[in-house]
Amino acid sequence: MKKYILICCSSIVAFTAFYACKHEIPVGAIDPTPTPIPGSTGRPCSPDSVYFANQILPMINSGCAMSGCHDNITHKEGVTLTSYATIMRHVVPGNANASKLYTVLLQTGNNRMPPPPNAGFTPVQISLVQKWINQGAKNNACDMCDTADFKYSTAIKPLMQNKCQGCHNPASLGGNIDLSTYAATKAVAVNGKLYGSINWATGFSPMPKGMPKMAACEITQVKKWIDAGSPNN
Repeated sequence: MKKYILICCSSIVAFTAFYACKHEIPVGAIDPTPTPIPGSTGRPCSPDSVYFANQILPMINSGCAMSGCHDNITHKEGVTLTSYATIMRHVVPGNANASKLYTVLLQTGNNRMPPPPNAGFTPVQISLVQKWINQGAKNNACDMCDTADFKYSTAIKPLMQNKCQGCHNPASLGGNIDLSTYAATKAVAVNGKLYGSINWATGFSPMPKGMPKMAACEITQVKKWIDAGSPNN
């Protein structure tokens, strides 16, 4: 086993046969039915807890489990990070510092996950992974989404970071779309591509690519933000 096995993609983009995210998966290959979060119905979220289905899995799917990286087909370096079972192979419950999933996020250079030129996880995201592991790395979920909140700072930006930016950032412009900044996200909102893609409308590439459709609540948040003029609030 290599010292740092959890690398998302080759950092030498010019010499790889694919970019971090490939966007040619046919619509028919994806189940159009959103996957329900198990055990979340009627379960309120605790501000003191981190939830795997709501917070951890979307981050890993976006930043690591893309085509060409740690998805079920590619499983780069023999690592697959698409489900609770596969992710737990690299986690020591209750001990983040002994968990490869966490420690590679703290590395520098090519040892970091995701490796340069891809952006690394933000300090907030890294902290969530650490806290989730130290809380026992539970396969938990809750009703986190609130359609009354559709501000960019509290709803839209976190949604883009956790479910979209792994494939849509300056180092990996899947579909030639950037969702890493407010200005870039607003541009895609204004031209209709953002809502059309996450709502899996006819004529649009369904997003997140190769993953379940976003929850109806999340799609509603985005739609409300767009209808309000996509403000930077």
